[in-house]
Formats: sequence, C-alpha cells, structure tokens
Amino acid sequence: MEKTLVLIKPDAFKRGLIGEIITRFERVGLSLEEMKIVNATTEIVGQHYPDDKNWIRSVGKKTVDAYKKYNLNIAEDLGTDDALEVGNLVRKWLIQQITSGPIIAIILSGNHAIEVVRKIIGNTIPLFAELGTIRGDFSMDSPDLSIKEKRALQNLVHASSTIEEAKREISLWFEKVGNLLS
Repeated sequence: MEKTLVLIKPDAFKRGLIGEIITRFERVGLSLEEMKIVNATTEIVGQHYPDDKNWIRSVGKKTVDAYKKYNLNIAEDLGTDDALEVGNLVRKWLIQQITSGPIIAIILSGNHAIEVVRKIIGNTIPLFAELGTIRGDFSMDSPDLSIKEKRALQNLVHASSTIEEAKREISLWFEKVGNLLS
C-alpha cells in the first residue's frame, strides 16, 4: 500500500469544498490515515515548494507553455518569458497562496494511491482538467488570468506526484511539525 499527501488549499477551504474533496478520495477506496487543519508558515511552505532550479524551471515552463497554447505573450504580462524567472514568480505566489488561510493536510493510503489521487484531482491547470476531476468540476482558473492578477492558480488541492515526493512531503507536514506550523 502506498501513502500520499494531499493539501486542500485555502481557495477550496474558503469555498466549503473540503467534504466534497475528501468524499471523492473515500469513494474510490483510499484510506484516510491522518488529517489536520493547518495555518502554514512561510518557512514550511518554502520547504514544500523547493528552492530548486530544476523544479522552479519546470513550473515556469508549464506556465510559459500554457500561454503559448493560446497564442498569448507572457513577456507582455510579466516582462519575461524565461522559464526560471517565471517559475520564481509562480513559486512566490504559491507560498503566498498557501499561507493566506487554513489548509487541510491529509495522508491517504491505498493501492497506487499517488496515481489514483492524481487522476481524481486532474490537471494542475484547472482549465485543462477533465470534467469529473476535482479541478475540472470546481475550478476554471488559467495561467493567463492568474498571472494578470499576480497570483497562484486557484487549483484547490496539491497532491504528491511521486513516491519520493510523498515521503518528503509527509515528513514535512506530519513529522517536522514542531515550530514550523502556527
């Protein structure tokens, strides 16, 4: 059995979608191992979204590619189309978003839990998420709108994408609690 981390972000919390989101995981047979409401500090969220050039560049590239798909010019909105620079801005906005209000941190377990959870939540960019997924059903945000508003995508949830990432994130949110959370 695999374990994974899910964070229900402040935008979902504010909209009252917590029960709906958790129900979707339970309906497929995933087990709820642990859950807590957290007011995250900048320090813990800064560790969650790593200050790693490869990760930051990949986030920036996804954003730049989404702009290109719709023939939009990201350099007009941000003053750059460099994936690393765009990624740094997106990381900053993600940290601001996650620390803007309470979140729900959840450990789920089950057969291929990471892959199953990723299918249930849908594409990171809600505009591209299939109907029937959490993001496809409850958000229609897109990079062009979020960048114009200088904020992170409102995509409701975060879920670990690999076993290694799940182990690191579970340790961060559930074992290193100490003074990192308020």
